[in-house]
Amino acid sequence: MNIIRETLDKIIPADTKAMERAREKWDGLIKPIGSLGKLEEIGIKLSGITGKLSNAIDKKAIVVMCSDNGVVDEGVSAAPQFFTKVLAENMSKGITGVATLGKFTNTDIIPVDLGVIGEIRDPRVIKRKISHGTKNFTKGPAMTYSEAIKSIEIGIEIGDDLYEKGYDILGTGEVGIGNTTTSAAVLSVLANLDVAITCGKGAGLTEEQYLNKKDVIIKGIAINKPNKEDPIDVISKVGGYDIGAMCGLFLSAAKNQMPIVADGFISTVAALCATRLNPRVKEYIIASHLSAEPGAVQVMEELGLSPMLDLDMRLGEGSGCPLAFQIIEAALYTFENMGTFEKVDLSSETLIDIRKE
Repeated sequence: MNIIRETLDKIIPADTKAMERAREKWDGLIKPIGSLGKLEEIGIKLSGITGKLSNAIDKKAIVVMCSDNGVVDEGVSAAPQFFTKVLAENMSKGITGVATLGKFTNTDIIPVDLGVIGEIRDPRVIKRKISHGTKNFTKGPAMTYSEAIKSIEIGIEIGDDLYEKGYDILGTGEVGIGNTTTSAAVLSVLANLDVAITCGKGAGLTEEQYLNKKDVIIKGIAINKPNKEDPIDVISKVGGYDIGAMCGLFLSAAKNQMPIVADGFISTVAALCATRLNPRVKEYIIASHLSAEPGAVQVMEELGLSPMLDLDMRLGEGSGCPLAFQIIEAALYTFENMGTFEKVDLSSETLIDIRKE
């Protein structure tokens, strides 16, 4: 718990003065004020995160937290549990969805084994196994409180190490059959939302399987009675190691004053856990896309973040992050290379700030 406490204590607000300088420069570029919308917002946010006017994301990585979930025993997933191990093993081979997009965008993919059932022998997979999967949360807690703490601390340690190695930005990803169930359960508790709102069909369920999935989540919450005021307790009771570790990654980014991109539904639920531990964490998170999972809208509202893209994606793995990286790079390139009113001898005094409309 010391690592978590020390991390939380070191998180400071984003640099508002750097954001104001960035906003002034954006407003001086030869365009209607505010007309590049989210590109401008992204650039301004990056300056607030790093405290620098000029930024670059030359070295990028997506950390994919891999773990199995015991609740799969209740028939909540159409995919068999061994898929977790198969996907985790193939991450470093460059053939999964996020790995393919990673190659396309020159992004390193870093898989981590937190709780995959069985042994992964590929040396390119970081070995931080807590146990061979979590327990079935309809029978009791998914993990112990200390295991939840350990998952968060692993995420912090990995994030700290990667930022120290010179990565300019990280993305959050996950692999774990059954983790839309755990994420819906965590969101239902933290946001006090009905399971019918937070729970979707994941990778594809029949209507009968979907009804069972909702019942399973309701049962798990009723049996374990997670404390919504304590995100660690919620993770331990109805969450997963992947959610805890991604929560730790978000905390690491905020502590190091570095940017981090949230992927889809599961990733943003982990982000919500992090912001409940320290609300300032939100200032360091960039949301990539709106997942097609029904709870995605609610978790974005809880976070107070606006995703860049809406592509009906629901793959997970961190697959929205490479696309987000490209948009961020486009924003930063525009900021550095677009001409200014001053250079072309024009005045912007007659222009209306459309951001105020």
